[in-house]
Amino acid sequence: MFRSITCGDLRISHIESEVVLSGWVHKVRNKGFVVWVDLRDRYGLTQLVFDQDRTSKILLEKASSLGRETVIKIKGKVIERASKNPNIPTGDIEVLVTDLDVLNESILPPFTIDDDTDGGEDIRMKYRYLDIRRKPVRDNLIFRHKVTMEVRNYLSNQGFIEVETPYLIKSTPEGARDFLVPSRMNEGQFYALPQSPQTFKQLLMVGGMDKYFQIVKCFRDEDLRADRQPEFTQIDCEMAFVEQEDILKTFEGLTKHLLKEIRGVDSGDFPRMTYDEALRLYGNDKPDIRFGMQFAELNSVCQHKDFNVFNSAELVVGIAVPGGASYTRKEIDKLIDWVKRPQVGAKGMVYVKCNEDGTYKSSVDKFYDQEDLAKWAKATNAEKGDLICVLSGNINETRAQLSALRMELAERLGLRKSNEFAPLWVVDFPLLELDEETNTYHAMHHPFTSPKQGQMELLQTNPGEVKANAYDLVLNGNEIGGGSIRIHDKQIQATMFKHLGFTPEEAKAQFGFLMDAFQYGAPPHGGIAFGLDRLVAILGGQETIRDFIAFPKNNSGRDVMIDAPSPINNEQLKELHLKLDL
Repeated sequence: MFRSITCGDLRISHIESEVVLSGWVHKVRNKGFVVWVDLRDRYGLTQLVFDQDRTSKILLEKASSLGRETVIKIKGKVIERASKNPNIPTGDIEVLVTDLDVLNESILPPFTIDDDTDGGEDIRMKYRYLDIRRKPVRDNLIFRHKVTMEVRNYLSNQGFIEVETPYLIKSTPEGARDFLVPSRMNEGQFYALPQSPQTFKQLLMVGGMDKYFQIVKCFRDEDLRADRQPEFTQIDCEMAFVEQEDILKTFEGLTKHLLKEIRGVDSGDFPRMTYDEALRLYGNDKPDIRFGMQFAELNSVCQHKDFNVFNSAELVVGIAVPGGASYTRKEIDKLIDWVKRPQVGAKGMVYVKCNEDGTYKSSVDKFYDQEDLAKWAKATNAEKGDLICVLSGNINETRAQLSALRMELAERLGLRKSNEFAPLWVVDFPLLELDEETNTYHAMHHPFTSPKQGQMELLQTNPGEVKANAYDLVLNGNEIGGGSIRIHDKQIQATMFKHLGFTPEEAKAQFGFLMDAFQYGAPPHGGIAFGLDRLVAILGGQETIRDFIAFPKNNSGRDVMIDAPSPINNEQLKELHLKLDL
């Protein structure tokens, strides 16, 4: 027997008990006549004690020689600690060791395995198996497991069935690049790893599995960032015989359940906002509504003077920053420099200080009087002591720039609190987006999204104005889920493919299997997919997903621990009918 109890479970009630423990040596404190060893396993930490009065000389010497991360097994008696540690659950007791076995010695780890480690991200990624021994990472993985189990239990109780779908599929144009897998048995042909199980879950609806879910790996060969990995996990869901409202209610229920069970937060009904409203009020389609600073469009109150910067702009828009009037000129100049960075791209910023005495001081006093600036304050809901920040230019670019500024200011002001949760449904997305370079349309979500009811004629005459029967679930400024009601009629799907630039032959080659299935009584259906990695990170009070993934990739999409991707030899290439031409 390697252990009779774990290192995190011993309490004052276990005093005088004989126990067997196994784990890793966390720390050794050697006073010569007494040696204390902190023993760690997944469940916690227990202090072991070896002393010359109660321990044999051989055992004391053996304990003195233990190195960090050595795996040991001990037997001993639980005793009360003379100097208690209130910071750990086992702090009232220690184990007086009577027998010690070294199960496996460890070389010196490349970084300290502790909550506050001295290891940088690169070294911890290379030795991820050691990083997982650290409590913060271990707790994050346990937290992920808890979220995943709550999802499975909730959906199962709602009548959903988990069904696995294939990983080796056909390459189809879904937006991002596919990861391709050459077929050894079919020369010159390739599988693709799925970007999502989209077509398979629709086929499951045709097959009569009217409530499906799957916690599934997906793959996209695209640029990476802190909240994106080349392989990621979705909570993928689909329902038949439903309308949009059914989907929203079902998965609002799931999200409320997670907030309650995981974070102890009771949520009311989630607010809803159209895509157009989100852009107008927040400058993006995933607004963080934990704080204010809504956009105010100022064209009507500022394009009547001789300030050509505003007069020539397509959009003039501002926000009121709470307490910002206290900023010094130097601080405001730094803010202006921030928005002029290439990552944001603004040409400058106009500001107005709303003074406590009711007067206004702006960077454009030469052009606008107090009455003008009072109108700006009214439009932005600025109060005394606030700072109004104004950007101008092209509509889409200016909104994006002000959105970036709003989020930066909220971060600086401490308004993005990780223990507050503000969910939001964003609905009525455009069905299609126009690529200005090629002057062609592509699907904003994917080619299987249905237009909103009554807009099929508009699809023929003005496709750019058609709204999709689509919805995103936003949490704290992050899209955590997105979905739509699907097209279930073969003719409507054919029309959609036409507007996306597919010839009938191309549509049949790519999606003929789905079009054929629709001929056999496809029910109305729709669904949603949650990004599990991102959802877990936000529920865990963070926005970076890596520490909630056991073995993540780095910013270059590499696994530095196993050194992947890596070259393959010529024999393997030959078997796959490939030739590497460098």
